[in-house]
Order: sequence, then C-alpha cells, then structure tokens
Amino acid sequence: MSERNKAVKERYSKSLLLFGTALAGLLFDTSAGAASPSATGTSTKKRSSHAVAAHTTSSSVSARKDHTSPRKKRSTGPLLSKDSEEVNVSTRRVASHDAEVTVSRKVMDRFVEGSNPMQILAQTTPGANFASTDAFGLDTYGNTFYVRGFTQMQIGATLDGIPMGTQGFANYNGVSITQAMIQDDIASMSMSQGAGALDSFSAQNLGGAMTYVTSDPKDKAGGKISQTFGSYNAFRTYGRVDSGILNSTGTKFYASFARTKTDMWKGQGYQSELQADAKLVQPLGDRGKISAFFGYGNFAQGNYLAMTKNMWEKMGRNSTYLKPDYEKAKQWAYYAQYTSDVPPGYEGVLSNDEIGNYAWDASQLQRTYVSSVNMHYDLFKNVQSDTVAYGNVNSGLYGGTNNFITSPSYGVPSLNADGSVSGVPMALSMAHAAMRRLGFTQKFTIEAPHHNKIETGLWYENNQWVYNQRLYEDGLTSGHNWLSDFKDGTGHTWFENTFNTNTFQFFLQDRWTIIPGMTLLAGFKSLTQTTHGGTKGDYTQQLADEGWNTYYRHAVNGSLTASAAFLPHFNFDYHFLSHHEFYWDIAENMRAYDYYSQIGSNTAWGGLGNASRPAQTVFDESKKVLRPERTWNYVVGYRYDSRFFSGSADFYHTDYYNRLASISEGSANNANNAYLNVGRETMNGADVMGTIRPIEGLEITNSFSWNDAEYQSRSINYSGQTYNIKGKHQVYYPKFMYKANLNYTYKRAMFNFNVNYISSRAMTYMNDEKIPAYWVANMNLAYNFGKIGFTENLKATFGITNLFNNNYIGGVYGAASVKGDDNANLFVAAPRQFFGTVSAEF
Repeated sequence: MSERNKAVKERYSKSLLLFGTALAGLLFDTSAGAASPSATGTSTKKRSSHAVAAHTTSSSVSARKDHTSPRKKRSTGPLLSKDSEEVNVSTRRVASHDAEVTVSRKVMDRFVEGSNPMQILAQTTPGANFASTDAFGLDTYGNTFYVRGFTQMQIGATLDGIPMGTQGFANYNGVSITQAMIQDDIASMSMSQGAGALDSFSAQNLGGAMTYVTSDPKDKAGGKISQTFGSYNAFRTYGRVDSGILNSTGTKFYASFARTKTDMWKGQGYQSELQADAKLVQPLGDRGKISAFFGYGNFAQGNYLAMTKNMWEKMGRNSTYLKPDYEKAKQWAYYAQYTSDVPPGYEGVLSNDEIGNYAWDASQLQRTYVSSVNMHYDLFKNVQSDTVAYGNVNSGLYGGTNNFITSPSYGVPSLNADGSVSGVPMALSMAHAAMRRLGFTQKFTIEAPHHNKIETGLWYENNQWVYNQRLYEDGLTSGHNWLSDFKDGTGHTWFENTFNTNTFQFFLQDRWTIIPGMTLLAGFKSLTQTTHGGTKGDYTQQLADEGWNTYYRHAVNGSLTASAAFLPHFNFDYHFLSHHEFYWDIAENMRAYDYYSQIGSNTAWGGLGNASRPAQTVFDESKKVLRPERTWNYVVGYRYDSRFFSGSADFYHTDYYNRLASISEGSANNANNAYLNVGRETMNGADVMGTIRPIEGLEITNSFSWNDAEYQSRSINYSGQTYNIKGKHQVYYPKFMYKANLNYTYKRAMFNFNVNYISSRAMTYMNDEKIPAYWVANMNLAYNFGKIGFTENLKATFGITNLFNNNYIGGVYGAASVKGDDNANLFVAAPRQFFGTVSAEF
C-alpha cells in the first residue's frame, strides 16, 4: 500500500475512533437538515386486513459516514452521577452527515419510556409526521407515519440488517419495529433522507430507508429496571440483565423483558404488549464477530373506531364502538343491514352507512418471533464480509363485529314496535393470519486503490402469507368475547387466502473520496419480486344458504411480478471551510406489488369489482396494464454546523410514475374498490431548520417544512365516470409543518418541550374534503439521582403527551374516496395523558 493510502486510511481510523467515543453519551442536536422525496399511498374504507428532512446530532454513526471530518468537542456538563462508573463529564456533538439523520439513544431517552421510535423521529425531524390513537404509538391499526410524502409502507426498514418489510398494520411481509424488539434495547436509528440507500434491502422503498441498530451486551455484568405508571391505568415494566464478558474469547449476552398495559381512553377494552429480547455476541479474534438475536412480541388490543369526518364532528371525540350496550348494537346493525334509514333521533346527524360503522366491538392480536445470526468478518486486510441469516414468524387475529351479516341460529331479524330487535343481525368476523419468512443477505466491502470504497451484496427471501376469514355467531342477549381463543378449525370459514412471494435484490456501489471531505457515490440495484396466490376457497354462497346473509367477497387468484434490472443511485457530499457541507442525492426506485387478502385495500388482489363484475375479471384485465410504481428522487442540501448554531436548508423533487391507488365507495363492510394507475405525481418540497445553543446545556430548534405534491392525471375513470385530478394535492399529506423543540440539561436535570403544527390534509382525490390542521405539544422532565446504594443512575422522569389536550384527527387508514366524506378511515388522536417513570441500573 502506498504511503498516501496509508495516511488516508489512518485519517479514516482516527475519524471513526472519534465517532465511536461519542457513543458514550452524546446530547442530541436537531441541527441541520437534508431531505428525501415523497408520494403517498391510499387506503380503504374497508378494514383490510420515505426521505426524512432533518439533520440531527447523535451518538451513533452509520457505516455510510466513513469520510466525515471529526467535529470539535463541546462540553455539555455532567449528566450522570460522579460516583457512577459511567461518568459522563463531557460529550461530543456529532452532526448528521450527508442526506442522513441519526437519532441516538440519548435522544430517545428524552421521551416517554417505550414510545414508538417513529413517533420520536417525527417529533424531532422536519418533513416527518407521526400520529396514533394511543400515547405510546403502539396501535399499528391507527398509526400513520409520513416522511416527505412517503408512508411507513413505502420506506425501507432494516433491523441489524434484517429486512423488516412494510411497517404498517398487519405483519404480512415483515414486522413492525414496535413488535420486533423492545424500544429500550435500540442503540440508535437512522434514516437515509435522500433517495434511499442501496445497501438497505427492501422491496417497498420508494425514497428513504430506515435503519435500526440493536445495542450490544455490556462488557460488565449488570442490568437495568424501570417502572412506568400513567393515565388510564397505564403501566410499563422493563428489565434487562447483561452477562458481561464470560471468557477469554469475549463471549457476552443480554436478555430483557417488557410488559406494557393500558386501558383504552374511550370505550371498553385495553392495550397489552408483552416483549422479550436476547442477544449473544461472540468475537472472532480481532477479525470479526458473530451475533445472534431473538425477539418476541405479543400484542393485543381493542381497536379504536375509525370515523368519517362527520362522525367526529357530530358525535364527538369520545364516540366509539357500542360495547357494552348490546341491545343498541343489535338495533343499529339491523338498520344498517336491513334498511336504508337511521335509528330514531339520528336523522340528519348520521347517514345509513355511518350507522353501519358503529359495531359492537373490534380487536386484534399479533404474535411475533424474529431471529437472526449475523457475522462480520475481515476476509482480507481490505475486504470485509457481512452475512445475515434470518427467520420471522408472525400470527394474528384481526376482526370484530360485522353489522352486515346475520347469526343464523335465531332466524331472520325483525324490528319490534318498542324499537328492540328479534334475532341477531350481526356476527363476529375474525381473520386468522399467519406469515413465515426465511431469508439471507450477503455484503462485501472492499477498500480499493485510489480512495475507492466498493460495496456489493444480495438479498433473497421467501415469504408465505395465509389469511383465512371465519365467522362466529353472536348470542341472543350477549356478544362474543373479543379475545377468545379462536383455534384453527373453529367457526365457519368464509374464505381462505394464501400468497407465496420470492424476492431477489442485488446492489453495487462505489464511494470515491475525490479529496479529503469530498465524496462521490455511484451505484445501482436490481430487484425482482414475484407473488403467486390469492383465493384458495370462497364459501360465500354456502354460508348464504345457511342463513348468514353473506355478500360478495371479491374472490381472485393470480400472479404478478415486479422487476427492474437497473435502478441507479448517485450521491455527492462535500465538507468545506470547517463548518459547511453541501450535498445532493439522486436515485430511481421501484416498489413491488402489495398483497394482503381478497377483501383488502391498496393491492392488486384486494376488493376488486362487485357481484355483477367479478373480481377475477377485473384482476385479469388489470394485470395486462398494471406496472409497479417508480420514483425519481432528487435532493440538494446545505448545512452549517458550529458550536453555537446549526442550520440547514434542503430542497427535494420527486417524479412519481405508475402511481397506483385504491379508490373505494359504498358501505364500510362491502366497499366497491378499484385498483388504478392514476398516472404521474410530482412533488416539490423544502425543509429549513435552525438550532441555537446560547448557553451551556440549552438547545432551541425550529424547523419549517413545505411540500407540494400534486397528481398529474387529467383523466381517471372510476365507476363509469371520468375525473380530472391534475393539480390536486396528494391525499392525507399536509402541505406545511412546523416544529419547535427546546431541550435544557443542567447537571443532573433535563427539561424537554416540543410542539408540532400540521396543516390541513386532503381527504379525497378531488380535494373537496379536508382533515383540519392541528397543533400538538409534549413535555418531559427528568432527574438523575446518581448512585444510591447498589443502584447506578437512579432516575425519575415525568412526561405529558398532548399537553394542551387538543382534539384532532391524527392517523388515517384506508382508501381515499374520489370525493365526499364517505369513508370511515379517520382516527381521533389520544387526549392529554401523564406518565411517570423510575429507573435504575445495577
């Protein structure tokens, strides 16, 4: 190796050493911003069943930050007890690099224990928006996450290199991060804010890639416990034990446990999550290591009611499912199923369709098992290998009362003179779901001559998804138990679905250091995914003959392939004059087809046609013209970062091709869906962020985001009518966002206050209905008592979510209508809640 190459390599090693030192306890700084593009997916009225804008500081550095110059040290004061073994007298503030934002463990600890990581990202990052029905953000059914127009369904996600699939409701091709592992055991998370990342494997990525990194076991034996209590009888218990280094080879492991439970803030029911993690690390001398990870999650909840805008406005924030009023549930089901009227007193208040949305109850149960074996090894002096082999098994029960079928044992229902109902015009409809994934990834990194770093790799995965719908009769005077043990073979099968998917991806990229501080990346990826399957059996007619009053269920079967041999990616990053950085990012991405069930939304197999025009006919015709969605993403950004001030400005543009969307109409349990190519969409956006640090320990951050995402099609044909949506704003995504964050650390005390503004969001393709704008604020306090007795870092925290108790629509799940307030797919966000936590290490 030449002397010049040795010097360059030594300089890189020093930079990485400085970054690694910062891992001990960096204060997060939401400093300056980069970006990535956007476009959104639609959803459905039927319950079927990226990128980021900001440059924050962190204590974690991704592998893509190889050539960043080290930042100057900045003391932030003693955060921990001086008696503690983990004394942290001063820390380094590491700025985000290139089109990537990183959130450290220090930042995650500023928020309520166990909060959804995406919720934390949205509260600190411009261009990102997260909303949920619950304060912890655990409700996959009612969660919504957007990053510059892309949803969590369109952003690539990995956990220690394991492809995570989509991060939305139902784990049909992956697993949500909140169920894959315990939040406390995440060391850091980062997002490629530009056009994505070639080395992050995903078949869903249209712009942006999320990376989660698990913490390693500690070298010294010990552990941590924490206990949280909060509003609505909430509690969360967390415990972790670290083995420390066990032998001369360096073997170490940890095991952890978490239990979260809270009553629902409206209606009857609760949320409950049981989690367990374990990780083993075995060094391979000085050339690498093997690590094994296992994660278990068991999540159950009563669902919150999805509402139309009118239901929210007329019935109020606390309106929800009718449980425990069983007679009222039967009466409203009768009006919805057997009439076109509404119950007495609701004329002019609710429509007949909206009456049908008010069922007895709904719930979900999800179990998750994730395991992986990772090996990092230096094959040669300049060649590294990273291998991941993984398995993932999920099972789920999704469903609730169906107001549009009848429990047959009690005959045909009728309305009595006193308003009561004879018979039972409803039944429990419960989906039994199961997923099994097996796959591996293999990457090689080569330090090549002339300051080139070449990376290449491949990913293969096989996934089987089963979704079977079954019916269970309700009683004459009492309903079902929403968390009964619905074993296989019980109930009456309505339909059976099976999908099998094979995915292959390859990438190759070269990062060239032109001069110190200036890098140019060029590369490409190839992606192919084929899905076979759909309806294996449909028993609608048989059940109708038995008196269930079943209706058309959109049976369909077939295969689709999404394939692209060359998807390029280019990136330029230049650090100059000590405090300045300029970068740009360009890439083309393709997203494979979604699948779920014959009644689902936003898929080529779901909810198609009607009884007079069968779904199979629609699918066969659509297959000839459907093409997978693609985007071209462009990002350019500038960042200034100094001790007292950090600022950034980013501009991004996205061209969206083959924009696929579900459009629905009709009653909630029997919607008529179309899966259409609505043409092109273009998106322009900008993020501006500034952070000042006027005194020691104080950071004040403000950011503003603008996004103008517009459809370009002049003619879409739906239900026999042509619509011009050119110039209409993307559904469900706000045009403006503002965020402010104040964080003050003084010795052992911490205070954090953040506030977000989200502008109105279009609900329909014609933009004739909008979700109102809202403000939401949160506050957190913490004090570290240091070493007391045998405990280290005895810490007390207090948090308030939705500080000013605002009543607003947060999450959205379901396909947008062409026009009108006709879809019950809006979720009211949780009211103000209080949480207190005591934690200690030992």
